[in-house]
Amino acid sequence: MQVAILMIHVAIAIALVVLILLQQGKGAEAGAAFGGGSSQTVFGSQGSGGFLAKLTAVLAAAFFATSLALAYFASSQAGDVPDVGIPDAQVIEQQQSVPTLDEGAGSMDNAAPVLEDSGE
Repeated sequence: MQVAILMIHVAIAIALVVLILLQQGKGAEAGAAFGGGSSQTVFGSQGSGGFLAKLTAVLAAAFFATSLALAYFASSQAGDVPDVGIPDAQVIEQQQSVPTLDEGAGSMDNAAPVLEDSGE
């Protein structure tokens, strides 16, 4: 589910970039990108400005919704991960009080038996 929402999120992001780049500034004529008078027949009498602005608003709302959904999935998975960071003072004291292998290597109880050469 998370992968599907992520793919939709990326597609919406790309569509938003393309749609915003298609829009003309306030000083330019709205039909300039579509060849003058033909834009009024494709998008209605208002030209492409109203249509592109509404489509941008819809895609922006969808982008916002997918962002919230992905944030929800990330926060629900974050509870499964153990805390990583600076340990408490009690944890440090417990780690220091546990003997390591180097400390126990000096005793003869744990020493490996020595093989004697038979001299043959």
